[in-house]
Amino acid sequence: MEINQYLTMFIDESKEHLQALNENLLKLEKNPEDLSIVQDIFRSAHTLKGMSATMGFSDLSSLTHEMENVLDRVRNGQLAMSSAIFDLLFKGLDSLENMVQDIIDGGTGQMDVSGTVAELQAAANGEGSPRASAENRDRNAADLALDQYQHSVLQQSLDTGHFVHGITVTLREDCVMKAARAYMVFDTLERHGEIAKSSPSVQEIEQEQFDRVFSLYYITKEPGDKIADLIRSISEIERVDLETIDKKALDALVSRQSAAKAASGREAGPLQPSGAKADASAAGKRQQAALGRTIRVDLDRLDDLMNLFSELLIDRVRLEELAGEIRNAALSETVEHMARVSSDLQNIVLKLRMVPVETVFNRFPRMVRDLAKSMNKKLELIITGADTELDRTVIDEIGDPLVHLLRNSVDHGIESPEERIKTGKSETGTIHLRAYHSGNHVFIEIQDDGRGIDRGKVLDKALKNGLVSPDKAETLTDEEVFQFLFASGISTAEQVSDISGRGVGLDVVKNKIESLGGRVQVVSAPGTGTTFSVQLPMTLSIIGAMLIRVGAEKYAVPLSSIVETAILRKDNIRNVHGQTMMDFRSGLIPLLDLGEVLECPREEAAAAREECEVVIVHKGDKQVAVTVDELLGQQEIVLKPLGKYLSGLFAISGATILGDGQVALILDTNALIK
Repeated sequence: MEINQYLTMFIDESKEHLQALNENLLKLEKNPEDLSIVQDIFRSAHTLKGMSATMGFSDLSSLTHEMENVLDRVRNGQLAMSSAIFDLLFKGLDSLENMVQDIIDGGTGQMDVSGTVAELQAAANGEGSPRASAENRDRNAADLALDQYQHSVLQQSLDTGHFVHGITVTLREDCVMKAARAYMVFDTLERHGEIAKSSPSVQEIEQEQFDRVFSLYYITKEPGDKIADLIRSISEIERVDLETIDKKALDALVSRQSAAKAASGREAGPLQPSGAKADASAAGKRQQAALGRTIRVDLDRLDDLMNLFSELLIDRVRLEELAGEIRNAALSETVEHMARVSSDLQNIVLKLRMVPVETVFNRFPRMVRDLAKSMNKKLELIITGADTELDRTVIDEIGDPLVHLLRNSVDHGIESPEERIKTGKSETGTIHLRAYHSGNHVFIEIQDDGRGIDRGKVLDKALKNGLVSPDKAETLTDEEVFQFLFASGISTAEQVSDISGRGVGLDVVKNKIESLGGRVQVVSAPGTGTTFSVQLPMTLSIIGAMLIRVGAEKYAVPLSSIVETAILRKDNIRNVHGQTMMDFRSGLIPLLDLGEVLECPREEAAAAREECEVVIVHKGDKQVAVTVDELLGQQEIVLKPLGKYLSGLFAISGATILGDGQVALILDTNALIK
């Protein structure tokens, strides 16, 4: 048998089975007595074992076989599910995911899983499962494991001119109150920067679950020698090891950790009650029923189909223009019929590219579970609208922003069980993750029932960072104040956390969402909770646009960015502190001459007219008016990238080909407003 012929199919099906195992283990964790869930897990594990053995991936097959033995004893009533067994199964699942990822990356899928296999065998035989933790706590700062989120935080900090230090602190042997001394170190560091990651975790340090050594990654504007001296000034500190990390060292560190992870598998933490619900189960049943009527299609083929349809759309527009010029009845009728057929074809092509947000959402229940454990919180994640569809281009980009927002809700939003009980709430916090369509947009909301956002703290931080003047601060609405959360360096966290709250992250979220043509809003009430609402376009491939002319050039402005168009008389133009402004709805907004901004040659007659046409565009709540020579009308356009030779053009996000064969550049209104 030619193995390579079936490798793609094996990878796709393995990922599906691993996701099913993840989801069903989380369900079983909530309902340990439900044997029907055990049956579903057993079937997925059994199928994965058979596939792995057939493809010759022996390590994958042997580990799955041992997990299957444990599940078999559970479903036969010979073994009761416990927190230790859940931990062990999740640990095995992480190792399986690592091996499949290694195969995807071109590896052999081999890994030393003998330790996990021994633990599973012991569990199947009813013996205690070995738990090792002490050796994981005495790690050097340079070897702290970074996840994707923490790596992006450190990377952005380096990009913005901050230092990143890896610090290891050793306390004296005669130190009596280790937790208090560690707190003094954290408190000192927090005055000059942000702690991105610590080991052991903050919770373990607070409970004195460490020897004498703790390590951390630290973001600051201060050089390493000054930071080291600050720490040494604290009593009962025996030694401070500090290494300043640059971009090259950070990338090398992440590569080294990825290799280590692939060699040994990830360690699952202790179990903490948490939950996840999803109405995606109904969608899953529908998909299962329709399984025989679906085929797998390579994404590159869909891209090729979209490109070919783009050419067809351009020719259709050209034919419509020619039919209008020739005025032949038969030709006009044929072109109209072609327009209707191509419009239906366009809808089908776009739907082929649509992917349920479930493909992004399905990794969050496990992530929230692990975060809840690490912070000693009880959480329930409720997912609705997982079958809502988005263009795969948007799907590929939206995952990381949602990770940031969910981590924020877990860390800042949801209180500890003790705090929730004191305020009369259930000790289990709830986070709702929902998606739904509205018009040509998809909305994704993350809502928690936590402590809410303290308006005063956010405003104080904004004033301290110079983001707003004291006079204007008094007139701001809650929504305007909460937007400061998306400014770099703003955080209302009072305690050190490995999860979020370092003032780096939400600005990345906003920039990413706006680059996709979307926006993010915040609604919060103290003591009640917070809702982050993300608005996204359904597709980025074919969009509605307003065609405009400036001089001899034609440009396209996305309709989603346009507030309205208007005729502007020159006597309505104002000059305020050297800035050209125009009257708009009882206020003033900036006015840009697009010809000057883009350096387009203009006719003198156009510049001398008493009236001009303007397009008012927006980015969030900010609005700007741009003057144009002529509005040519609305049209559906196909987005085309400019290619590597025309990268970095100011205020240009792409191009499109018009019906007459001309190329029209697409304006990036966000850049104009900035």
